[in-house]
Amino acid sequence: MSTEYSGTGDPRRSIELLWGVRERPRRGPRPRLTVPGIARAAVEVADAEGLGGLSMRRVAERLDVAAMSLYTYVPGKAELLDIMVDTVLGEQQRPSRVPGGWRGRLEQIARQEWALYRRHPWLLQVATHRPPMGPNVIAKYDYELRAVEGLGLSDVEMDSVVALISGYVHGAARGAVEAAQAERRSGMTDEQWWSAQAPLLAEVVDPERYPIAARVGAAAGRAYNAPAAPEHAFEFGLQRVLDGIDVLIRRRAAAGDGS
Repeated sequence: MSTEYSGTGDPRRSIELLWGVRERPRRGPRPRLTVPGIARAAVEVADAEGLGGLSMRRVAERLDVAAMSLYTYVPGKAELLDIMVDTVLGEQQRPSRVPGGWRGRLEQIARQEWALYRRHPWLLQVATHRPPMGPNVIAKYDYELRAVEGLGLSDVEMDSVVALISGYVHGAARGAVEAAQAERRSGMTDEQWWSAQAPLLAEVVDPERYPIAARVGAAAGRAYNAPAAPEHAFEFGLQRVLDGIDVLIRRRAAAGDGS
């Protein structure tokens, strides 16, 4: 996947567009386009074609306008990308009550993010080390922090827990998206691929030379009927990450009790 970077445009212009604070003309005809409408069209292009197919021209074609007219609203692709990221983050549900305490809340957050990457695989091509500071990005961060508020963690630890969950989901989703892309490009499902590979491997792999790999690989292959199972890997890994966070919370609680 080729990589794009958020936060590379004009910072003031991006903030104005993200928060809708630029002064609107009081007179004259009503604008034909809106920034949210342009962003949604751009998301549709990226969903269908990936970021490699995204350009101001392609977005203009989708909106049935001249490409130059977009620049009246959005100065360039860098600022457009910031708005796109913030736009899709607005799709996530943020219920005020989630069963299961902090663990249930973090599970809900992780699964929401997992689903978001599956709907919009191009998000995995956007490096957000410098995230677009839009209303949905800020709302997402605030909601995630509230999941671990009041557990005895320091503010920096709360931030680190949120980053840990986000980083884990990002990596797991990348594997799932790559698996889906491999199926589309090859025209062969994982099950079909494994059915073709397994007999061949049995001919060439000596189980005495690779005893553990042969045993575990065979067990996994029978369980998944494929080389891997992205959904299983995601759920298994998520629980292990949450187990680690549980240890941290318990340690902080013990320290707070003076024990």
